Amino acid sequence: MTETFDVVVIGKGMMGAAAARYLAEGGHSVALVGPGEPADRRQHEGVFASHYDSGRITRTIDGSGIWAFLARRSIERYGEIEERSGIRFYSEVGCLIVGRSPGGADDSLDRVLEARDALHVHAPLFDRQAMAARFSYFAFDAGLSGVFEPEGAGVIDPRAFVAAEVRLAEMAGATLVDEEAVAVGGEGAGQVVETKSGRRLSCGRVLVAAGGFSQSRRLLARPLALTVKARTVLFAEVSERDLARFAGMPSLIRWSPQQADNYYMLPPVRYPDGRHYIKIGGDPDDVALGNEEAVKAWFRGEGRAETVAHLAQHLRSVLPDFSSVSTHSAPCVTTFSRHGNPYIGWMDEGRVAVVTAGCGASAKSADEIGRLAALMIDGMTEERALNAFIPVFADETTPV
Repeated sequence: MTETFDVVVIGKGMMGAAAARYLAEGGHSVALVGPGEPADRRQHEGVFASHYDSGRITRTIDGSGIWAFLARRSIERYGEIEERSGIRFYSEVGCLIVGRSPGGADDSLDRVLEARDALHVHAPLFDRQAMAARFSYFAFDAGLSGVFEPEGAGVIDPRAFVAAEVRLAEMAGATLVDEEAVAVGGEGAGQVVETKSGRRLSCGRVLVAAGGFSQSRRLLARPLALTVKARTVLFAEVSERDLARFAGMPSLIRWSPQQADNYYMLPPVRYPDGRHYIKIGGDPDDVALGNEEAVKAWFRGEGRAETVAHLAQHLRSVLPDFSSVSTHSAPCVTTFSRHGNPYIGWMDEGRVAVVTAGCGASAKSADEIGRLAALMIDGMTEERALNAFIPVFADETTPV
């Protein structure tokens, strides 16, 4: 039996769930296709998602005006999404971005200040002494300053965010198909999406929002210019004594032209096991995952030992008085476009579209990215409004 919808959204991650919600609330019949989180990722043979986590940084301040805008629009709606869904996912603890003091060869903070001022965000610049006075648990090298955004920034729980978007989508009439999509093909004037169990979903339009799995030829016949990078994160368990000491700790981002000096760190976050962990990430180099099987294999592992050691050193440097109760690592992936922004656009003549490529920055901005994708599907967005997000194909050689 074939079920019929206006739109099928493939990918129940942060962007896909948001897009499905906006499409359903716009009056479309929508199927949102994607499996739940596996009970044991080490034994799982299917697809994965990068939102299987309890903490991601959110903030408006950014070195890119486009990403700052996407974040600002999303953050403005967090409260409404939480209230309407009844699911809390946002903790406003602030965010501190640290880099070389403005005015030098490293313009990381200069660009953050430009984006801050363009969007009229309250985020003062702190010198090293001011950071030490405000955040006594942090230690920073000489010559560093920080831009601190105290409001509209902090931490979101990506699992809870997806749950909230899915709940609102279902409230608006969307159908949740809790399994993996394995094929997309044309049939007459429309499209058919086939799931792993053989379920057939007929529709006028398909939106592929499959993250690192968007490179699958089963979903997109013409490959996108996507780079899927393996990432490793380190979790450090926090004692009850340190929980009290770290109360009010903001999210932290260290920016530098040297990749090995870059990292991000979240304040203590409570995870499903009932324990609180500080999470730190920032690989010193890049490892590309070239195909779907490589991505699956990576998610079944624990990350790279050399990256764990690298992150542990950063943790000791920025929190010199902290001793963790325990540590463990986990894998993640980030998906990058050629132009550094998300891909939001049509793959063909108005039948299959894509929203993907979070570029390591999309969790906080997923609601706005999903909204733009829904508007594109609806034909309600002027083409020029999406110029920064045009998909680039792997066989296109013109530099972007």
